[in-house]
Amino acid sequence: MASSSLSVVLLLCLASAVSAQLSSTYYDKSCPSALSKIQAGVAAAVASDRRMAASLLRLHFHDCFVQGCDASVLLNETSVGGNERGAFGNVGSLRGFAVIEQIKKDVEAVCKKPYSNNGPVVSCADILAVAARDSVVALGGPSWEVKLGRRDSTTASVAQANQDLPPPFLDVAGLNASFAGKGFSLTEMVALSGAHTIGMAQCQNFRGRLYNEPNINTTYATKLKLNCPTSGGNTNLAPLDDDTATPPNPDLFNNDFFINLQSEKGLLHSDQVLYNATAPAGATEGIVNGFASSQAAFFSAFASAMVKMANLSPLTGSQGQVRTVCSIPN
Repeated sequence: MASSSLSVVLLLCLASAVSAQLSSTYYDKSCPSALSKIQAGVAAAVASDRRMAASLLRLHFHDCFVQGCDASVLLNETSVGGNERGAFGNVGSLRGFAVIEQIKKDVEAVCKKPYSNNGPVVSCADILAVAARDSVVALGGPSWEVKLGRRDSTTASVAQANQDLPPPFLDVAGLNASFAGKGFSLTEMVALSGAHTIGMAQCQNFRGRLYNEPNINTTYATKLKLNCPTSGGNTNLAPLDDDTATPPNPDLFNNDFFINLQSEKGLLHSDQVLYNATAPAGATEGIVNGFASSQAAFFSAFASAMVKMANLSPLTGSQGQVRTVCSIPN
């Protein structure tokens, strides 16, 4: 237990050290229009497909949880001989790659190339981090400062992705272990789970809960079963958040996710276990109640946790590279 605690302390110290190497003014001289171009690219993508905001947020999370925030999730299989896109938690469900590539092109077109010997200037990892923030803001969620200067990895690991990405069937202890391994507290884990206030999930990821778990709202379950039969329809989609707004708006970033948990309307097993779970997991009930009663509290906690997320083991200085194309190493 002592060695485990020491590991988390060392991880947090390392995160603080690399965070100090990142800067909110990193591109002020080399590409002063970078942030506005990223914001415009996200806005256009979300205007065309509201679901894309959740997809871009998820891309950033799935990047940072594996090897740190290094854009390794964007590498395609042919370029590195095996990739994170094929991991269990990614295959057939990750979206937004083309959006990031287009933003990358748009950003590089306005950068001052002499600062990088006419090579690429803005890293794909930085674009992912900023796009995640701008996606949340585009749907009415909180904003936060994204420090910049990450560099891109030349490798990706499907094995590490399969090991580190939390699957949708985890209980609270499993979720806590997964997030604690990255330096997150229990409250931060619950706050980050609130990202499920937007986005969709495939039937194959909630069928087990839908047909086998007693703690699911009857009316909610009946509605879900129409599009998620006992067999087949694996990739049929349902909103992660059964929105309570009138009219319903599942693409609004708010605290409805936590309100739904109180009514047993969590879509995924790993969501609903955050509420009415047995001890010691029941410790998360108070956190859920707090976020359900105060959207401001949720927004504040989420923004703070996302700052920490974006600082997970980034490559800086001479490490890695700045890719010309996000899907392949230079």
